Amino acid sequence: MSNQQLKKPRMSGRVCIIVNAKVKQEGRLIAASPVTERMLTALKQAIIANSPDTLIDVIAVASLWSETAQKQTSTAGRIYCPLTIQLPKWLVFPSQQVYQACQDVLGRRAWVEEHLKYKSNASVNWLGDLWLPIVWTAKGPLYAEVIGEGAMPNAYQQPIELSDNLRQQLYSLAYQSLEALEAPPSVYLLQFGVIEQEIIFDRLWPFPAAPAIASLGVQSPDLYSCHWQCLTNQAIADIQITAH
Repeated sequence: MSNQQLKKPRMSGRVCIIVNAKVKQEGRLIAASPVTERMLTALKQAIIANSPDTLIDVIAVASLWSETAQKQTSTAGRIYCPLTIQLPKWLVFPSQQVYQACQDVLGRRAWVEEHLKYKSNASVNWLGDLWLPIVWTAKGPLYAEVIGEGAMPNAYQQPIELSDNLRQQLYSLAYQSLEALEAPPSVYLLQFGVIEQEIIFDRLWPFPAAPAIASLGVQSPDLYSCHWQCLTNQAIADIQITAH
């Protein structure tokens, strides 16, 4: 990605957070997983801390699939911030094409195998248990510490120690993948596994998905703060692990 001047930060306006949950009219979740609630809360807190004048709307993704929603939904003057990858194709926003590419899990795996020569798995049901967070800023990438899954479902841990050799391979894989997608500034998670010291690519998440909650209280700024700062062209000098 070429270095470019940061645009003036967008410190006010309206943001629409799209979640895979049922949402009351006033924006409160009424049927969501605990992980979705934590993701939403973390992103809201990041927005309030960094852009206190921004109005926050929370939208259930299921409400966007109707023809009526397509006619009534306006993207003008709003920052769309989906926390789900399953979006209707008519929803136009800066990361639309990246989200659509990431939805095609087998297509991404085939591309990585062909162009970047990393292995993947032929089964769409195979899941990697490690995630590399990439803070993809207008000035280039910042790589956070790897996140791993604990013994309990949806229990994530950061940092996970990897060898320098694996780290450098991961950074190259992440950079080339996002550069090829012409990815806009955002936080991305590269999901992968390691078998006999070899990286097995799984998929790419175009937002701070559930594993990013591991960064809360551990990394500064956490991945949800980084995500909002990327979306609003705010500079991020560095990311650090503050608790281990």
